Amino acid sequence: MLNDIKNDAKARMAKSVEAFRHDLVKIRTGRATTSIVDHIKVNYYGSDVPLSQVASVAVSDARSLTITPWEKPMVGAVEKAILASDLGLTPNTAGMVIRLNLPPLTEERRRDLAKVVHSGGEDAKVAIRNIRRDANHQVKELLKEKQITEDDAARAEQDIQKLTDEAIKNVDEVVKAKEQELMAV
Repeated sequence: MLNDIKNDAKARMAKSVEAFRHDLVKIRTGRATTSIVDHIKVNYYGSDVPLSQVASVAVSDARSLTITPWEKPMVGAVEKAILASDLGLTPNTAGMVIRLNLPPLTEERRRDLAKVVHSGGEDAKVAIRNIRRDANHQVKELLKEKQITEDDAARAEQDIQKLTDEAIKNVDEVVKAKEQELMAV
């Protein structure tokens, strides 16, 4: 019973850290990476599909991406999707190839993005603490129903706290790594 609670808490905390890592992929650093456009949806014959399903995306150099749609009619749709996205980038089209040039980040923009990273880190930590609260609540319920002893409950709460500390340390490491990536010129 207690192991189930601890394993569930551990899995949920790991998912929170992973979700935070996934969210950080969308934050643009100074270098071009194909993950910048992963979240863009393109209208493909009436349905919205991910950009990666209608075109190949490649990094051509440190500051630019090339997007090559697999069908000629999709060039306009891909351009429209990029312009409508939250990237703030203007596509340059030459025939079938769409080029996205990523301007270098200003110092002020880097600081703003670092604040966004910190804010996301705090949100992830809050989610982890909520998971801890839920797990501790389940332990207290078992204690109240006299299914476990007080010593078992105390040990379980200590274990849950260790899991929480570990997950929060992971979030801090992710924040620090992303911050270093942002500040690298």
